[in-house]
Parts: sequence; structure tokens; C-alpha cells
Amino acid sequence: MSKFGISQPVKRFENSGFLTGVGKYLDDITPNDALFAFVLRSNIAHGKIIHFDTSSAKDSDGIHLIITAKSLYEAGIVNEMDFDVVTNINGSSGAAPVRPLLAENKVRFVGEPIAMIIAETIEQAKDAAELIELEFSEESPHVRLSEGGPIIHSEAANNVAYDWDVGDKEAVDKIFKEAKFTTKLDIYDNRIIANSIEPRGCFAETEGDRIHLCFSGQGVWKTKEALQKVLKLNDKQIKVSNPDVGGGFGMKHPAYPEYFLVAQATRESGRSVRWQAERTESMLSDNSGRDLQTKAELAFDENYKILGYRLFTLSNLGAYNSKMGQKIQSELFSKVLMGTYDVQSIYYHNRGVFTNTTQFDAYRGAGRPEAIYVLERAMDHAARILKIDPLELRNRNFIPVHKFPYKTATGELYGVGEFSKILSRTET
Repeated sequence: MSKFGISQPVKRFENSGFLTGVGKYLDDITPNDALFAFVLRSNIAHGKIIHFDTSSAKDSDGIHLIITAKSLYEAGIVNEMDFDVVTNINGSSGAAPVRPLLAENKVRFVGEPIAMIIAETIEQAKDAAELIELEFSEESPHVRLSEGGPIIHSEAANNVAYDWDVGDKEAVDKIFKEAKFTTKLDIYDNRIIANSIEPRGCFAETEGDRIHLCFSGQGVWKTKEALQKVLKLNDKQIKVSNPDVGGGFGMKHPAYPEYFLVAQATRESGRSVRWQAERTESMLSDNSGRDLQTKAELAFDENYKILGYRLFTLSNLGAYNSKMGQKIQSELFSKVLMGTYDVQSIYYHNRGVFTNTTQFDAYRGAGRPEAIYVLERAMDHAARILKIDPLELRNRNFIPVHKFPYKTATGELYGVGEFSKILSRTET
């Protein structure tokens, strides 16, 4: 069977264990003697930290250590997370402000981690967090999906993180000027929280000379690479694993600050350490999805054949670049830009903006569902404006069978497809 299967049934072997209660999720396999970690988070969206004192908390019952940005530096750890950027229209790179593991001088979203408290019990960790002296000088936040507003990062003028496009703008503009019909639709794709059944969590333990990090996530290799880089470990000094996972949907794919901090806590304390997000904590700190505004335009000839497709999207990255944030509504969105329709003249322009909100990253397809949602909404809208049956409009514009294999305007290769045949089955 091929990687994804081609019209083949796939037998599932794992279901019986889950249905009979013998799955092994994170909480089932965490070492019994593990210390508990609790994360102190910002309760404001934007502001400077003007006072931060953990001395009273360190002296409270059951506390083993408190990790802060300062303690990370003292341990020789760079307080930064890795991410990808895109290439702007002018050839420069997208804005790349530092995303810290723990806030140091400033906070930029509600839920941003400031310190991790390690204690014998979770109650002791929470009690110690109440003793931390923390004072902010609050600043006006920028929370709207728009350019401008209070500046979040000095590296991003007008809070624009990147300015990216694909296609031939001049050629497409000319097509729109000469087309018989044109349609336009503004489409908002709202922000989504993944809200998996099992919230994010992890534990770390020592196995001889190496640290083992087990986290409720989607894949181990990228997280292992990130841990090696940040904690300055070699390949043999760190092991990363995933147990059974109660929902991921893309949100659990990237590394998060807590994984680095728990691994460091184990290294410093010599004890196993566990962290499990509470539901509210997940809603504040998990990567969100979607959150973009698109203007989509279609140009048609007199027979309602699509001549050109033109879009502009403004997308919300949150307060920082996440691992894939800049690429999702730009490069990944563009991969399925024209869907199943035979159109080679396209122009797509996307800007990403920083806001004082939780980060945005992969969720259920990472840009591709958003692109198809925009396209099919635009097609339905065009059918109403042109007074043509929406199924007929699609049939006139599907990629014909004789053109396969078919290379799309953005370079993707389609092997096969009989889209009219599939659509006809929905009518019966």
C-alpha cells in the first residue's frame, strides 16, 4: 500500500486497546516519584516586567527549584526558540524577533510563560507561584487582525511579520481588466483552538547518562533536534518519545517551551519531573489555528470559464513566530490555491501580522483547508452573481481528464482525477 492509500481499506489494529482501557497515555506511564512542575504565566497581553522576585517562593515548602530566564542564562542555555521564516516580495527575510522560552523583560500575550516552579506536589508548586512578586508596566495591546497599532517587536514595522506573494501580478491584473465578468468576496476564517481531549503534557527522567523526554505530541525527531540545540546536548545525551496521544490535530506537532524547561529541571534536580497543562492553561498557551481575512476575486469569460484568480490575505501570527507560522498561510496555502480547477493565471499576496495573542501554527491541514475554503466560497458566490448553477460552474472549470498528469500554477503535480464524475454522484 502507498503512503496514504489509494482507494484501499485500511485495517486499524490499535482500536481494541483503546476501547478496552489499556491505552498508555502520558499520565499512565509518568514515573511515580516525579516532581511536579507548574508554569507561572502572564495575565496581561502586553507590558514590561518592572519587578520580579522569586526569593520567597524558593523558600516555601516542597520547592526544589524555580526556572527563570535569568537561571537559564546562568546555566548556559540560550533563551530562544527556533522557527522558520519566508522570503518577502523584496527578497528580504520575514521578521525574526526572538521568541523566548521564558519572558525576560516583556510579555506579549496572556499566557506567556514567565517561570516554572518545581515542587514535591502540584499544590506546593501552585502555592509557591502565589509568593512570586511580579509587577508589570502595562502597555496598550494590539489584538485586531490588522496592520499598525502598538508595536510588538522593533523588528516588525507596523507589526507586519512578512510580505509574500506568488504568481504574475501584472498578467493577472491585465486579465481582470479584460474579462467579461469578475466577482469579489471578502472571507474571514475565524481563529480556532484545537482543544484536544488530552491536554499537552510531558515528563523527563534520567536514563544513565542521558535525559529521556516523553511528551504528548506528534513525532519526536524535530523536538529532539530542538532540545539538542537549546540544551546543548549531543545525540546520545537525549532521548525523546511519544506515548499514546489523546488528540493532536497539528497543534501538538511543534515543540513548546515547557518541554525544554522540564528537561532542564530534570538535569538540574536529578529527579524525574512532570508537567501537565490544565484545560484553561491549554486554551491560553496552545497554538491556535486559522485566523485570516481574504479578498478573493475571480475573472470569467463569456462562457463562465475562469480566466484568472486573484487573492490577498492578511493572517494573524500571534505574538511570536511559531515553528511554521510564517509558511502556513503563504507557501502551504498556495500549494492548493486553485484546487481542482483548470486555471494557470493566478496571483496570491499574503501578509502576516503580529498581535498580542497566542501563537498560530498548524491545525488540521495547515493552510490547505483555508485555501480550499476560500476557493469554494468564492465559487459559490460567483455562481450567485453570474446566475449559474454552482455545480454547472464547477463542471465547466474542472481539470479535464485528458490533461492529467497536471501541473498546477503553483507547481504541484496532480496524477489523476475525474472530478465531474465524482460531483455527478452527489446529485443522485
